[in-house]
Amino acid sequence: MFPDKIQIRIRYGETDQMGVVYHGNYAQYLEMGRIEWLRQFGISYKKMENDGIKLPVISLNLKFKKSAGYDDLITVVTNLKKLPTAKIEFYYEILNEKGEIVTEAETTLAFIDMKTNRPVRCPDFIFEKLRV
Repeated sequence: MFPDKIQIRIRYGETDQMGVVYHGNYAQYLEMGRIEWLRQFGISYKKMENDGIKLPVISLNLKFKKSAGYDDLITVVTNLKKLPTAKIEFYYEILNEKGEIVTEAETTLAFIDMKTNRPVRCPDFIFEKLRV
């Protein structure tokens, strides 16, 4: 649902002693994909926070299929799994330059009211943009 793609060139500092991307860096790649996915709808974390909503990750699932290494160009494909409620769920595929799946991932984020620190429904201005 509404896929978006970004490309990232792997930097040397993102690799481990074995020359492959350190697994902890994948969360950042997913965040980069998610931020650009939201941006295509005119939605930004900054605006949400200014409106009193934060969007923390409450679940992260990664499945590694192949390795990615220094100077590889990867493509992060971000998809919305379903329309949001009090949470928003994304599915990702990270592809290498051959188009092979390197990693599959899923994240779930919760809409949280910054004043009460409690979950809230997806803000209307976001939901309306996604109901296209």
